[in-house]
Amino acid sequence: MSWGTELWDQYDNLSFHTQKGIDFLERYGHFIRDRCLIEMEYAGKLRRLVKNYQPKKKEEEEYQYSTCKAFKAMLCEVNDLAGQHEVIAENLQSDVIREINYLVKDIKEERKKLLQDSAKYVAMINNQVASLERSRKNYEKAFKEAERALDNFQRADADLNLSRAEVEKQRMNMAIKNQHCEESKNEYANQLQKTNELQSQHYKALMPEVFRQLQELDEKRIRNVRHFMAHSADVERNVFPIINKCLDGIINAANQVNEKQDTILVIERYKSGFEPPGDFPFDDLSRGGESTPLILPGSGNTYVSSGVGAHRSESMTVKGTMSAGKLKKRVGLFAIFSSNKDDYSELPPNQRRKKILQKLDEMQAKLHQEIAAKDGLMKMKGVYESNPALGDPMSTEGQLNECSQRIDKLNSDIAKYQGLLQEVECNVSPAGTRKHELAEHNGIGNGSTNNLSNHNNRINTSLTDGRAPLGEDESLSRSASDSSVSIPAVGLNNRYSGETVSLGASRNSLANDEDPPPYYDIHDLPPLGTCTALYAFEATSEGSIPMFDGEQLLIIEQDQGDGWTRVRRQPPNVEEGFVPTSYISIHSS
Repeated sequence: MSWGTELWDQYDNLSFHTQKGIDFLERYGHFIRDRCLIEMEYAGKLRRLVKNYQPKKKEEEEYQYSTCKAFKAMLCEVNDLAGQHEVIAENLQSDVIREINYLVKDIKEERKKLLQDSAKYVAMINNQVASLERSRKNYEKAFKEAERALDNFQRADADLNLSRAEVEKQRMNMAIKNQHCEESKNEYANQLQKTNELQSQHYKALMPEVFRQLQELDEKRIRNVRHFMAHSADVERNVFPIINKCLDGIINAANQVNEKQDTILVIERYKSGFEPPGDFPFDDLSRGGESTPLILPGSGNTYVSSGVGAHRSESMTVKGTMSAGKLKKRVGLFAIFSSNKDDYSELPPNQRRKKILQKLDEMQAKLHQEIAAKDGLMKMKGVYESNPALGDPMSTEGQLNECSQRIDKLNSDIAKYQGLLQEVECNVSPAGTRKHELAEHNGIGNGSTNNLSNHNNRINTSLTDGRAPLGEDESLSRSASDSSVSIPAVGLNNRYSGETVSLGASRNSLANDEDPPPYYDIHDLPPLGTCTALYAFEATSEGSIPMFDGEQLLIIEQDQGDGWTRVRRQPPNVEEGFVPTSYISIHSS
C-alpha cells in the first residue's frame, strides 16, 4: 500500500498527519526528559537520606554492634542504588533524548523540503490549468466573433441596397474573425495538450514521489519510536543486575547481625572490673555498740558489727563500686595541681584499660606515619645531594628535626601509656581476671585482655626484630631513614626499657652496602602487586631505575608518602629500584 496511489488526492490530510507525528515524537521526548528528572530527583533524595542517617563522629563507638554495622552497610548499598538511578537518567539523556532531538530535527527539515516540492508541483499544475482556461475563453470569444462576422456578411450580401464596397468590407471582417478563431482554437488545443501531460505527470509521478517520501519519513519516525521505547527499557534493565547486587548486599548485611556478639560487646563496653558487693552486716543494737561477728543464713560470709550505726564503708555503693560522687570530688580537688586528664583514672579498671589500648593504637599509627614521613624526607635529601640542581639538601634539615622531635614525643607517650596499662593490669582483682580468662578460654569474646596481649606481643616482637612498634599488621618501610629512633618499652617486658631501636640505613647507604640486610634481598621480598608504566622515566638518582612507556613491573614496596614506589622488573632481567608513583598505574592484586 502506497500513499502515492491510495491517497493521491489527500495532500492536506497527509501534511497534517505528518505534523501530528512529529508532535507525538517531541511529546515522547518530553516524557523521557521528565522521567530523567524524576530519576535524578529520586537519586538525590536517596543520597540525602543516606547522608542524614550516616553515623556522626560522636556515635562511632555505638557502631561497633552488628546491627549498627549492618545498618551502615545497608546505607552504602542504598547509596549505590541511588547511583544506579543516576545511571538510568544519564543513559536515557545520552542515548534516547539526544537521538530523539536529532531525529525530530531531521524529520522537520525533510518534511519541510518535501512540502516545498509538493507546493511547487501544485503551483505548476494550477498555472497550467489557468493558462488552459484562458486559452479556452479566448477561443470561445473568437468563435462567437467569427459567427457574428459570418451573420453580418450574409445579411450584407443579401441586402440589395448596400454597395459592393460594403459587402467586401463585411467579407474581409468575416475572414479576419475566422482566422483569429482558428488561431485561438489552435492555442487552446496546444494548452490542453500541455495541461493533460502535466496533469498526468503531476498525479502519476511528481506527487506520488512526494507522498512516497513522506510515507518513508513517517515510517522512519514510527520505527524510531519503537526503538526508543525498547532502548529505554533496556537502559533500566541493564542496571537490574547491579541493583540486585545492592539488594543482595543489604541481605548479607542483615545476615551479619549477631545478637550474641552484640551482647558480648555490651559486656566489654560497660564492664567495670569491680567485684560484686558482699552481704550487708547485721547491726546488733542490743550489744551496746560492741562489734559482734554475725553469719547471716545462707551467706557464707562473716561480718563484724561495729556497734550502733555500724555500716559499710562510705566509699562503696550498693552496686559494690566506688562512690562516683566522692571519687569525683576527690579527683577534682587534687587534679588542679597533680592529676593528668589523659590517664583515664576516673573510669573503672576495665574501661580504663580499654581506653588506654585505644590510645596506644592511635599513637602507634601516628608513629608509623611520622617514621614514613621522615623516611621520605631522607630520600628527598639523598636526591638533592646526588643532584643539587633539584634543591638544597639543607632545606630538609628543619623538617627532619621537627619530625625527629615528634617521633621522640610519641615514643615517650607510648612508654607512659604502657606504664599505665601495666598499672591497670596489676590492679585487676584475681577473681575478675580468672573470669575473663575463662571467658576467653570458652571463646566468648576478644576483649581487652586479648588486646593487651596483642599490644605486648607487638611491642616485644618489634623490639626483638630491631623494629619500632608500628602496629599489628604494619612494619617499617624497607627503605628506612639514616637516623635511629629511641623507643623505651615499658610494659610486660621491662628488660627492653630504654633500648634504642635503629630504623636502618637509608636507600643510598643500602645501595652502597656490599652486604645489605636480609630483608633487602630481592628474592626475599614477595611482590605486592603489578603496575604499568604510564610514561618513560630516566633514572637520574641513585637507587632509582629507568622504565619505558607501557612496561609491566612488580610492586615490591608501596609508596610511603614520599612519592616513590619500589618496583622490580619481570624475569629474567630482575632489576629493582624506585620509580615515581605518579608515573605508574597500579593494578589491584
